[in-house]
Amino acid sequence: MKRRTILQLAASAAALTALPGLARAAAPLKELRLDYAYYSPTSLVLRRFGWLEEAFKPEGTSIKWVLSAGSNRALEYLNANSIDIGSSAGLAALLARANGNPIRAPYIFSRPEWTALVVRKDSPIRSIADLKGKKVAATKGTDPYLFLLRSLKTAGLKRGDIEHVSLQHADGRAALEQGKVDAWAGLDPHMAASELEAGSRLIYRNVAFNTYGFLNVREDFLASRPAEVGKVIQAYERARAWIRAYPAEAAKILSEEAKVSLPVALLQVKLRSDFSNPQPSSEHVKALLVAAPILVEEALVKPGADVNRAIADLVDTRFAQPFLNKA
Repeated sequence: MKRRTILQLAASAAALTALPGLARAAAPLKELRLDYAYYSPTSLVLRRFGWLEEAFKPEGTSIKWVLSAGSNRALEYLNANSIDIGSSAGLAALLARANGNPIRAPYIFSRPEWTALVVRKDSPIRSIADLKGKKVAATKGTDPYLFLLRSLKTAGLKRGDIEHVSLQHADGRAALEQGKVDAWAGLDPHMAASELEAGSRLIYRNVAFNTYGFLNVREDFLASRPAEVGKVIQAYERARAWIRAYPAEAAKILSEEAKVSLPVALLQVKLRSDFSNPQPSSEHVKALLVAAPILVEEALVKPGADVNRAIADLVDTRFAQPFLNKA
């Protein structure tokens, strides 16, 4: 392990107990509620090693972990005030924000290529155009669903040209492999597992259509508990540095947590996830600006919703800067 990485990990651990420049809340937080998800290996590493529990122990704050099966679930939990911090795809977060979910995204947990259009190994479907009139599974309110809509558009198709079957990610994989649907907008690690274990084929990939992994915070929580959010980001940074130093070990954790094979986890962590840039920036704003029209065209946002304003309100490009590893 490089000396620089060791020093970064040590610095992150020390900084978790002292965050200068942030006003502390009058009373310690009794419980911090956040999600973990198989599409966010960083959250799995953080939970496995107990670094948040360690960081918040001096204040007596307990940590409550909630599993998110997809971006839609994480965003529902945030909107219902069931969690304080949750992970989702960027475009899914924008959809939620534009429809009134009061969240902000101060941190990027990865840039993944976590979704594509998938068919069975023996399927006659070879292109997006072949999906016309076919049953396609996808989880509404998630990046795979929005990826599907954007992909259809590249072939001159619309949502009404297919029969959409709304299923959670794992159920979408099962439906595809059992022949109950013709195609599936997949999500790793389920997609990687279907490829390696069932021979499923990816008929359309587009990295640009995979929006980033956003760590979202309820707006009121970010305003009232900035020190606590800063600690969470510092902990995520500790986990991110560890994953970059030990990707094979991180894949092993994903394998155990998601109950997928190690080759599947390695495919997701080492080949389809970029953990290099956690700072929200104009890059992420531009990606959402390019993707946002599909939300309006498909009437996914409320009539009159100002999507550009929602992007500005969602992407927080300043909060995380003091807490990031300068690798």
